[in-house]
Amino acid sequence: MSAASHDAHHAHDDHGHGHDEGGAHGTLKDYVIGFVLAVILTAIPFWLVMADVLPSHQMTAVAVMGLAAIQVIVHMIYFLHMNSRSEGGWTMLALVFTLIVVVITLAGSLWVMHNLDTHMMAPMPHDMREVP
Repeated sequence: MSAASHDAHHAHDDHGHGHDEGGAHGTLKDYVIGFVLAVILTAIPFWLVMADVLPSHQMTAVAVMGLAAIQVIVHMIYFLHMNSRSEGGWTMLALVFTLIVVVITLAGSLWVMHNLDTHMMAPMPHDMREVP
């Protein structure tokens, strides 16, 4: 068997998929788990806000932001297949970078919303009673 026919024979064993051994591949089970977690992590914040479950709006906001951060991680693991084994660990580095960006974005969003509320909102009628 010549080298060219040997290579062609092994290329046919691959069935044309061209999978590399270092990459992570999701199974149907992984996608179903990710989908169920995504639905749950979407429904819980909706319920927290709509049913006014927590005693303060600040606690609700923190809970919703925490669940949003968890959902980002779920999407990265179950749909983008990020783990410490694939791509020589580079996907884990991407996960860490993404977590840092998410924390900065969430903290910055809360800071901006708080400052806009504190400095730019017109006083509400119940606040007007406290004005001298």
